[in-house]
Amino acid sequence: MSKDTETLKHDAEVAQFRFALIAPVIQGLYPDASATAYYKRVTASPLTLPDGSTVSYSYKTLEKWKSQYNLGGLDALMPSVRSDKGISRALNDEAIAEIYRMKDDHPRMNATQIYEHLVKESFLPATVSVDSVQRFIRNNDLKSARDPNLRDRKAYEEDEFGKIWQADTCYLPYITEDGQTRRVYCIMIIDDHSRLLVGGELFYNDNACNFQKVLKNAIATYGIPDKLYVDNGCSYSNEQLSMICVSLGILLLHTKIRDGASKGKVERHFRTLKERWLYTLDISSITSLAQFNTMLKDYMRSYNTTFHRGIDSTPLERYQNSKDHPRKPQSRQWLDDCFYNRITRKVRKDSTITIDKVCYDVPMQFISAKVDIRYLPDDMDSAFILFENQKFPIRQTNRNENCHTKRSNPAIDYSKIGGNA
Repeated sequence: MSKDTETLKHDAEVAQFRFALIAPVIQGLYPDASATAYYKRVTASPLTLPDGSTVSYSYKTLEKWKSQYNLGGLDALMPSVRSDKGISRALNDEAIAEIYRMKDDHPRMNATQIYEHLVKESFLPATVSVDSVQRFIRNNDLKSARDPNLRDRKAYEEDEFGKIWQADTCYLPYITEDGQTRRVYCIMIIDDHSRLLVGGELFYNDNACNFQKVLKNAIATYGIPDKLYVDNGCSYSNEQLSMICVSLGILLLHTKIRDGASKGKVERHFRTLKERWLYTLDISSITSLAQFNTMLKDYMRSYNTTFHRGIDSTPLERYQNSKDHPRKPQSRQWLDDCFYNRITRKVRKDSTITIDKVCYDVPMQFISAKVDIRYLPDDMDSAFILFENQKFPIRQTNRNENCHTKRSNPAIDYSKIGGNA
């Protein structure tokens, strides 16, 4: 992971952490007598930062964050000073997965034994202390000999539409289009209160860009939810989604690791989708993703207007009773701005930068400077540099075209190289 990516990830985590603390006040959901009383209650005990450390805040700090957010949105909650130098996760993803496996296979193994195994099998370098493993096992409730995946669950339901949306991805069968056979993925968003399917689409890839597309369309149609509940897959756990949610004023919640079942409503719906719709289809007759998506839209309309025993009405009827709760986007342009991905790049001497291994030309005045890029992954033609609240378009590099572009006071006329004088 590059330094720029690490910095972006750290800043997104900090912004999301700060927003989570002030979100009840912004959304008017705090149970205390006043906002100040809420801030004092929340800061009465030390808080755990995204990196696992703890810190004590004054209630006035949260008041300041709230004021900053009202004035500047996401950017106001980002760290003003790059503070992630030298910070790294003590336990990598492979080591964490191995800890869960070891506790599952050998529940009575203690942290020291697991640590020795991780070092011996090269899951961790010896420079990582045993304290890191002990702390992880303690904080994730893996200390006892019981099944670590056993969770204390209770049925819950929000009292209005738009208070929580749950989202997830379901694997569907392969289809053949233009002679190529590919897996289809269904990304779906369901409202917790009404069970209304607010967003859904089929793709050939399960990635962050496609989920952002579904979320954006859902918000454009139904408004902005208070909370978004997702798992820890790469499509749902990334710095770009964190910053998008803060920009929109959405509290982003993730399930515990290996606890996707806690998103019970969307998981249960996928079972309904298969039993009521998918298993009735002749998959071999589907010849394109567009055709499959048309069929999905028909199913979603049918589901939303069919009686649901769990809520004793149709999802659409329940939605109608509290449809005004979600906030509406300020404008389509504002919504587009919120969904722009954000990255930082240093401009090369030839006035280019690279995004996802693709080269782009930028205005020459930014040569050797670090610039903030805003872009929509599915519409790179709209990408731009944001500098002092002004937008400077960038475009994909065309080296052949650039070869024949006249430069100001050129030392060499590239258009004549190899030709006749």
